[in-house]
Amino acid sequence: MDDSRIIKTEYSEEMQKAFIDYAMSVIIARALPDVRDGLKPVQRRVLYDMYELGIRYDRPYRKSARIVGDTMGKYHPHGDSSIYDSLVVMSQDFKKGLALIDGHGNFGNIEGDSAAAMRYTEARLNKVTQEVFLGDLDKDVVDFVPNFDETEKEPSVLPVKIPNFLVNGSEGIAVGMTTSTPPHNLCEVIDAMKAYMQNENITTQELMRYIKGPDFPTGGIVINKDELVQIYETGTGRIRMRGKVEFERAKGGKTNVVITEIPYTMIGSGISTFLSDVEALVETKKTQDISDISNQSSKEGIRIVIELKKDADAENFVNLLYKKTRLEDTFGVNMLAICNGKPEIMGLKEILKATVDFQYEIATRKYTNLLERETEKKEIQEGLIKACNVIDLIIEILRGSRDRAMAKACLTEGNTDGIKFKSRESKIMAQQLMFTERQANAILEMRLYKLIGLELEALINEHEDTMANIYRYEDILDRRDSMAQVIINELDEYKKEYGRKRRTLIENAEEAVYREKETEETDICILVDRFGYIKSVDLATLERNREAAEAENRFVFICKNTGKVCVFTDNGQLHTVKAADIPFRKFRDKGTPLDNISNYNSEKEQIVYVTSQTELNLRQVVFVTAQSMMKLVDGGEFDVSKRTVAATKLAEGDRVVSVAAILEQRYIVLRTKEGYFLRFSLDEIPEKKKGAVGVRGMHLGAKDEIESVYYTLVLDNMSVSYKGKEIVLNDLKAGKRDGKGARPKVT
Repeated sequence: MDDSRIIKTEYSEEMQKAFIDYAMSVIIARALPDVRDGLKPVQRRVLYDMYELGIRYDRPYRKSARIVGDTMGKYHPHGDSSIYDSLVVMSQDFKKGLALIDGHGNFGNIEGDSAAAMRYTEARLNKVTQEVFLGDLDKDVVDFVPNFDETEKEPSVLPVKIPNFLVNGSEGIAVGMTTSTPPHNLCEVIDAMKAYMQNENITTQELMRYIKGPDFPTGGIVINKDELVQIYETGTGRIRMRGKVEFERAKGGKTNVVITEIPYTMIGSGISTFLSDVEALVETKKTQDISDISNQSSKEGIRIVIELKKDADAENFVNLLYKKTRLEDTFGVNMLAICNGKPEIMGLKEILKATVDFQYEIATRKYTNLLERETEKKEIQEGLIKACNVIDLIIEILRGSRDRAMAKACLTEGNTDGIKFKSRESKIMAQQLMFTERQANAILEMRLYKLIGLELEALINEHEDTMANIYRYEDILDRRDSMAQVIINELDEYKKEYGRKRRTLIENAEEAVYREKETEETDICILVDRFGYIKSVDLATLERNREAAEAENRFVFICKNTGKVCVFTDNGQLHTVKAADIPFRKFRDKGTPLDNISNYNSEKEQIVYVTSQTELNLRQVVFVTAQSMMKLVDGGEFDVSKRTVAATKLAEGDRVVSVAAILEQRYIVLRTKEGYFLRFSLDEIPEKKKGAVGVRGMHLGAKDEIESVYYTLVLDNMSVSYKGKEIVLNDLKAGKRDGKGARPKVT
């Protein structure tokens, strides 16, 4: 290998450069919109490709797959799914303030159903896109740059005539930064843009006389009006939203809560999540006011109906929904866009300034281009009019010339060499002709019908129109006021044709306050099976099924419905659960996994003991670990407010094998994995704090560990089965704590 071709470099420097290059590529060329047209590169490329393919609003739809494939092959060399997703979003009027693509087929819906595959759907440009976004592309108003393989040209930005960055908003995640801009009302944005053009010193607060706030396609209510000025001043903040709720009278004096508009953040799976959250409120007994819930949404709009029980407080229930579900939500604002080639967070005024500057730029290029075209037309028209006045001489020159070059030289330079004339006067007149190059070409290509009187009159009228256009274009280019008026007139036309009324209500609302009904304190029974599923049943049910309850469940105990349940695990943790959060079930119904209602994780820990907080407060608790460490702890130490705390301290590699609340028991029996039993009095176990390790309870062999722990009364015939033989625990010889114990004889 040629060593001269090996480049030696510092690894960290190369990584830093590579990462910066990658980050800038994502930021500039993928994830963030340009403030001038409000479009990300993929959106811009899809629209331009449709423009190039001629898929206009007044022409037939074309397959989405054709658009995606063409865009990917010519302009966007990335995954087809990202291109199609972009096309779909631009067609969804429930996501965009102004839909840019007219989709035909299944393009998804507000409830989160995805669009059909691209081979099934069709699309074309919307009228607004063709006129407002792409209308002046043929007038050299924006720069075109080479595509990824330099075989095509694409616009660096589209000549969008409105502040699309505000109208349609944006969402994107780049490297180390995100953009999140809410959509706004087209009419309000245009009014604010006009106000800025008339007074560039206008303040953000004054601009907000025109832009009241976001205008989400889903409607809803923005409830922090007073905070919006600060958000639009800085370009960052949090917008608080609520869905729109109505009350309907139902049969029997009942009230139905009907949700007709949802927060913008609930688009998609948020609706099904909301329904699940409402059902969870019933399951966890947060409310008992609901009798039924149904999603009656259709193409006509959102309609989620919650039927309340008789005498339910509907207002209070709605406040519960605001507090516990996404019916009240927040939209994080971070108005980040590419401005002058770099990412920048901009306030409302900065966005309008960038947009207005862009409008002046494209208007200047547009009317400069139009002026050049009209000037060329004027030159040609004047040449044709002059030629018509001396048409006989022109014909004589053409008939007397050997070729086009000779005739053209005569028309432009007065060169008559080699041309046959009928008279000397004609030759002298021909020598005085001084047509320009363009005029001469136009004369040589002129058709005979142009000599008809009406055609000549039309040519003169066209010349007058051309002169009027030239005067108008020069006035627009020379006077900023004239250009501003042209831009404002166009904005007024767009506002009239494409504007709509505001959908989102802007107001200040007080924080939702939910008044919980006072729960009547009563006893309930908690059942926990060997799989860690938990449920509650009433005491009457327990009495009828006591034998089955104790046989089928690992833990059965009484608890107050206002109390807590304590779950001790083998890794020394204590998880607490409110009894009110434990689902109430019929006896034969399956419970809920403890994982779902507490911090307990069945994949990382195992349940050792479950009881009520009230029970613990009255007793002492015994802890025994596999390495035979033990202690007594006052049960009151576990009356904690946190959902998870350390219940005991464990040595490395140790685990809890037994936790028990002691009341009348007097003896403890330890059994090891190798079959050693040791019985001694509970009085020998010292009381410690829950943060202590404890003392050794039994002297174990090198590879032995505690496997089971039993507790007995003084007069107790409790027995356990060991190797097929029943062993009465109190018949075992009493020993001392930290003894070796003995193996019972088994015959």
